[in-house]
Amino acid sequence: MSQPQTALDIPREPGSEFLGAKAHAPSAATRRVKRLGQTLFGVGLFLLFLSATGIGNDRPLLFFALSIGLAAVGGLLSFLPQLWEGPPGIRNNHLFFRNLTSRGLLAWTAGLLITGFYVILYWFPQLLQNWVRLTDPLSLLISGKPADKWFLYGTFYTTAVLVMGVRMFIRYRHNRYQLVRTASVMFFQLGFAFLLPYTLKGLNEPDFYFTYFWPLKYNYLFPNDVHWLLSQPGGLGTFMVFWGAMMSFVATPVLTYFFGKRWYCSWVCGCGGLAETLGDPWRQLSLKSLRAWKVERVLIHSVLVFIVVTTGLLWLNSAWHGAVLGRLSNGFARAYGFYIGAIFSGVIGVGFYPLMGARVWCRFGCPLAAILGLLQKFFSRFRITTNGGQCISCGNCSTYCEMGIDVRWYAQRGQNIIRASCVGCGICSAVCPRGVLKLETGPRKGRYNVVLDDRLLDEINNVRG
Repeated sequence: MSQPQTALDIPREPGSEFLGAKAHAPSAATRRVKRLGQTLFGVGLFLLFLSATGIGNDRPLLFFALSIGLAAVGGLLSFLPQLWEGPPGIRNNHLFFRNLTSRGLLAWTAGLLITGFYVILYWFPQLLQNWVRLTDPLSLLISGKPADKWFLYGTFYTTAVLVMGVRMFIRYRHNRYQLVRTASVMFFQLGFAFLLPYTLKGLNEPDFYFTYFWPLKYNYLFPNDVHWLLSQPGGLGTFMVFWGAMMSFVATPVLTYFFGKRWYCSWVCGCGGLAETLGDPWRQLSLKSLRAWKVERVLIHSVLVFIVVTTGLLWLNSAWHGAVLGRLSNGFARAYGFYIGAIFSGVIGVGFYPLMGARVWCRFGCPLAAILGLLQKFFSRFRITTNGGQCISCGNCSTYCEMGIDVRWYAQRGQNIIRASCVGCGICSAVCPRGVLKLETGPRKGRYNVVLDDRLLDEINNVRG
């Protein structure tokens, strides 16, 4: 007669025993709740795809609740059992064996669906009209106007951040930094990137996104947009121009000096908010090779040069009334909007989450991240300090770094981590079983600390072995 399986019999990822308490076998009740959540999520998605045929146009509120609402509730229910499956602690059990999180068929399917949605959103929006009609009741409630494709997109985006944000609360409930950081990105996405712009639109004001600014929101400093905002009555448009310029040229260097790029990339930015919530299950898929790092440096700084040159050409063309550059500057703007604004940041940046990790756009293409990274590397007080004597070289820090940084290499040497690409998410510190890593701000002097000679380090490791 076979013995019943115990918690210790559950197979786990190598090293997962260090990431919190031992896994508990889920009870029948928790399994039922999880299955119910997964079922509701599946039914919601099915009804959402069914509503694309127009079946819900006569009763948009009902079908909104039965599709998007039901999928959101199902997602929440599927996360809740984690509260009862044992004490707080990060559990990455089976992560590299699950089809959805290890580039399996489900991951490829998810990637194709997300990519397909972005392609339709940008180039075939007429195919989304029946989905847009589902969000009319919500749009009328917020702005008093019917929804458009961008309201639909904002609804999907914000729902994903909020639902997966709850998952982050449950998963990292023992880590105060992660709880506060997740609450921050949820707040800014819901309040400043969704409710506020559409409330302004309902008041016949520009639907301005206060948490996005140049060069990420590249058109906010384009002359046509600036002139249009300045021409708005009441002075709000003038304030928006002032806000955008102040955030780009004053707040960005000042806040990065004190806090590093994490103040924006991990606490405010909607792109980072989606990556940290919806993209969390795939963070271990980030490319960590030397070649990827070389490509990253070339790509992200090329995009930065591209948008700086484009903005400069547009202002020159505006100042000279098109007499010198003619249509050249507008061609640059259209090319940037198509290749970077649509394909790179949207289709690839989000669609490739299940295949390349969650920070593809942030790591390889975001021009604001490039500026923040340069400031962080050379002019900031931020660093991740390491206690090399406690490092056991388990590699969890490097594995779960979504920016592809080989954190372990620094930890083994006791060297501070000061990388332009680091977004300060703190996951490397959270998954470390020995408390080796700590996110800190301090005097700039001594940030680049002296490290052990590699040969001496090898000898020490050999003695340990």
